[in-house]
Amino acid sequence: MAIIDRVKYDGPGNVLVWRYPPDDLSWGTQVIVNQSQEVVFFKGGAAFDVLGPGTHTLRTANIPLLRGIIKAPFGGETPFAAEVYYVNKAVNLDVKWGTNSPIPVLDPKFNVFLPVRAFGQFGIQVADSRAFVTQLSATNPTFTTDQLSNYFRGALLTKAKDYIAETIVKQKINLLEIAAHLEEMSGAIQGKLAQDFSTYGVKLVNFYLNSVDVPEDDDTVVKLKKALSEKAELDILGDKYAQKRSFDVMDKAAANEGGVAGAGMTAGMGLGAGLGMGQMMGNAMQNATTGGGAAGSPAGAKFCAQCGKGLAAGAKFCAECGGKVG
Repeated sequence: MAIIDRVKYDGPGNVLVWRYPPDDLSWGTQVIVNQSQEVVFFKGGAAFDVLGPGTHTLRTANIPLLRGIIKAPFGGETPFAAEVYYVNKAVNLDVKWGTNSPIPVLDPKFNVFLPVRAFGQFGIQVADSRAFVTQLSATNPTFTTDQLSNYFRGALLTKAKDYIAETIVKQKINLLEIAAHLEEMSGAIQGKLAQDFSTYGVKLVNFYLNSVDVPEDDDTVVKLKKALSEKAELDILGDKYAQKRSFDVMDKAAANEGGVAGAGMTAGMGLGAGLGMGQMMGNAMQNATTGGGAAGSPAGAKFCAQCGKGLAAGAKFCAECGGKVG
């Protein structure tokens, strides 16, 4: 059986726990623990001694709990089986989180349901190495920040979603103006999650709600933004708003000139003009035939049946053609 005389781990920062592969150690083996690391000894699935930063030679003095289980001869270099777990205790501030799907929230100002997404990051630090390895990493050879994030995803998303929705409704915060409340909301969510992390030996150093937004291509969002834009334009222009909208329609028609849409618009405008002119001519003819025009004949006037000229009142013959008035 080979005897391991030196144990050390230098790995990436996202690895929180790393198990030293061999389990053949001996009294006299050097265990090197870097700054912001701790080593936890396991035997038979149970955690025993914990070593801090420094170079440690395995003796009965520094691992008394393990020594009592192994019962190796005092001062001997007898091989023994034990698992060595290196725990990264450095603060990791870049653990990402986010909602995997939008959550429907009733906007208190516009009274419509909007699909809300939330994104951010948080910082963690292993506070209790023994509890962390025992309850989270278990027998895994490595345990990373991604695994930690996935482990807490359920509690994190549930509490974050509930708090965001509750805050929006109770404080009547418009989703389009929620950025001003992110810092306050971040602190509150951190307080709600701290106990969930500490139960497993993890300290939640900070928690940031970086953004709460809605998908830009969502139909409800598109309609709401369009309505808000038109309302803002109406507030600014006042009485001139209707005139501007008319100009917009004319501009669109002009832009389509020469195309199918432009031809249709032009034909429509021409038809409207023609109908208007026809109505004007009809009115003029009616005035002429009914005597409503300025140059028309007086009401009740008589005309010659042969030449159509007007007859004088009481005349028996037409002054134009001499025809007899019947």
